[in-house]
Amino acid sequence: MNQNPSTSGVALVVEDDDQIAYLLRFILEREGYRVELAADGRAAQVLIGSMQPPALAMLDVMLPHVDGYQLLGMIRALKTWQAVPVLMLTAKSQEKDIVRALDAGASDYLVKPFKPDELRARIKRMVRGRK
Repeated sequence: MNQNPSTSGVALVVEDDDQIAYLLRFILEREGYRVELAADGRAAQVLIGSMQPPALAMLDVMLPHVDGYQLLGMIRALKTWQAVPVLMLTAKSQEKDIVRALDAGASDYLVKPFKPDELRARIKRMVRGRK
């Protein structure tokens, strides 16, 4: 369960693959989060612009309409969202992609396919770091 009472308990997940989105929702809900899911970059922009800052955000890089790097830039430009931990979760495994995401303000980067226990550990570390 999410042990940080100062967070809203919400996780924003931006993922266009239905199976991966289902798995992420399952993992996050078991950890005590309520999941807001966007299946493409445009839907994510609407959520980012309208919802309160979540406990964490998980962004795929390769998305329809608006990519994860653009969403990360939008998140980091919003004063209220600047402290939100952002995990980039993507099939892009080249060093230049990882460096680009981290330089743009990502808190962490995990390559698909991922191991659920590693994902849980990274989430806990990111959220714990916010306290």
